[in-house]
Amino acid sequence: MKKILILAASMLAAAACAAPPTNREATTGSSTNRAAETKASAPLTEADAIAKERQVWDAIKSKDYEAFGNMLTDDFISVASDGVYDKAGTINGVKAFEPSEVTFSDWKFLPIDKDAGIIIYSATVKGKVNGKDMPPSSMHAGSAWVNRNGKWLAIYHQDAEVAKVPPPTPANKSVKAPASPASTPAGPPSTSSDPVANEKLVWETLKSKNFDAFAALLAPEAIEVEASGIFDKAGSVKGVQPFDFSKAEVSDFKSVKLDDDAALVTYLLTMPGAKPEKERHTTIWASRDGKWLALFHHGTPAAPPMAKASPTPLAKVPTSTPAKPAATKSPAN
Repeated sequence: MKKILILAASMLAAAACAAPPTNREATTGSSTNRAAETKASAPLTEADAIAKERQVWDAIKSKDYEAFGNMLTDDFISVASDGVYDKAGTINGVKAFEPSEVTFSDWKFLPIDKDAGIIIYSATVKGKVNGKDMPPSSMHAGSAWVNRNGKWLAIYHQDAEVAKVPPPTPANKSVKAPASPASTPAGPPSTSSDPVANEKLVWETLKSKNFDAFAALLAPEAIEVEASGIFDKAGSVKGVQPFDFSKAEVSDFKSVKLDDDAALVTYLLTMPGAKPEKERHTTIWASRDGKWLALFHHGTPAAPPMAKASPTPLAKVPTSTPAKPAATKSPAN
């Protein structure tokens, strides 16, 4: 129960963790995102992104759900421990969450292109869920903002409760990446504008321990957000090397187009025997000099859905993907 309350403290993902029975989960499959035409608008800056993220929290604190909804795109999704939620589900769910005090730190801004950007940060939250006090929660979070007809709106949010203990490490801390199998092509994998296909390539490199190819799929400025911390490209590449991903499975893909040069994919990762066995992962892919690269990755340990008071059927997004060992590095990013 404590974990559920802690996760409920997340800004946008509160929909998944404390949602009322009427909450809706996002539908499966590729999003129909009708990426609206973008009108000329000043590029998003770090200061702008921080201010907008704070405005979202302020709207939730003041229970101004209309203002909250007006800051989200129609194809907005929030990725929480127990599911992937659409805009309506997020707005309904967040009504059960009453933050009283939010402390932010470690802001990082990652530009995607002229029409999209990512803001990453840590937050400690105090408040109530369903009228009951929740223990203070700390999280690592990330949100993507896009230009829609000249207005900057949030299209995605995800967070992960900060791990209470350091992630497990191999006995030999100086483990080096094994040489790529002789049968592995020397060149980096070929990517496209299809984020699902790209993500599957990432897992192929991890299963074959071809860490050079894995690194080639990440943008130089790539950032990864996990319960165990926030990592740059070098940290991500180093973090995956000690683990065996041969039995990893990825499933329940859902993609959302940010603009012509960027798209995200969210899915379930399952790692038999790991604790937890399942994690929800999201990667934002962006075009860089004609090649699609993983720019941002976020992992959240999966939790079973909360019991619903109503038997109303829900259109669920894949919740059956393998997850890596607790707090291990996620693959793309």
